[in-house]
Amino acid sequence: MNEFQSTEAGNEVTRREWLLILGELATVAGFSGVVPELTAALAVAEGQQTTGLPPGLYHASQEHLSHALSGLGGMRNLPTGSETEYVHANSLPFYPQFFSGEEFKLVTRLVEILLGKVDAAALSQAARWLDLYLDSAAGVRKAALSLDALHRTLAVTYYGETAVRVLETADPQEVVRLGLKALQQHAIDQYGRGFMTLGEEQQAQLIATVSTATLDSGLQKFFGVVRAEALRGYYTTADGLKELDYKGNWYYASCPGCEQEK
Repeated sequence: MNEFQSTEAGNEVTRREWLLILGELATVAGFSGVVPELTAALAVAEGQQTTGLPPGLYHASQEHLSHALSGLGGMRNLPTGSETEYVHANSLPFYPQFFSGEEFKLVTRLVEILLGKVDAAALSQAARWLDLYLDSAAGVRKAALSLDALHRTLAVTYYGETAVRVLETADPQEVVRLGLKALQQHAIDQYGRGFMTLGEEQQAQLIATVSTATLDSGLQKFFGVVRAEALRGYYTTADGLKELDYKGNWYYASCPGCEQEK
């Protein structure tokens, strides 16, 4: 057997097939600047079948690879709805999809209290992430409930039964809708007026009381969802990654530890 052949029976990649695949992707690599050896490796992976897993897993299509590779060189003219569609920066005004305009102002202020005085751009991105997360929640739950048995088994094996069950049953949209009403009522009960009419110090004090509410209260559940997604949104921004000292595919030779004194 030569070096261009697979070792698995029934899944042979001949020299001729190798050259055809390589020739097809090499053109893309030439435009995108991708190292040809990497392209070849991806081409071989495309030709190999994954056994023992549900159909479709870990099997990137050649169209997907071509789109991804061409994008590295700035070739962004991909048809709408294609397998690989890039997200472009949008210069148009942002309009929330889940929240109303007034709700989004309230939530942005709440996120600001939770994160502290962060950069305005990072705050905006974190608040937008929360809106996107909630707008997508129903679709995510529907997709989770639509998994076939093999895909669900794989998900449970990887993420755990609890995490999968949460995706199938949790309704963060309802939690946040009820939580926003409860927060407004809490502000009225404490100060006699709505949350956004309070001073910054009063708002912060009110949120501090919400964070210590009983665990089964609607306010506590609302606070938990908003806090978790605000943190997730912030720590995927450029500022958040910088704060984490994230350097991509790097690693420390030894754990740097915490320099802050106890």
